[in-house]
Amino acid sequence: MKSLAAIAAALLMLGATSAANAKGCIKGAVVGGVAGHYAGHHGVLGAAAGCLYGRHHAKEQEQERRQQQQSQVNGQGKL
Repeated sequence: MKSLAAIAAALLMLGATSAANAKGCIKGAVVGGVAGHYAGHHGVLGAAAGCLYGRHHAKEQEQERRQQQQSQVNGQGKL
């Protein structure tokens, strides 16, 4: 129960940040928190790691999306 309260507090703190910084973090934190809890009652550590991974993954997806748009604008993506 203590880890659930810590995760909820962390999510509330993350909710106060801008949307650009939180993109991917909430989903990663939830998944990481659950995985950490079942892997030895390290829910907070799992949530923090999941948040970092989620942000990293969201940043990579955004970069790929921008590259695709750029290639289409330059005419490289047309057949």
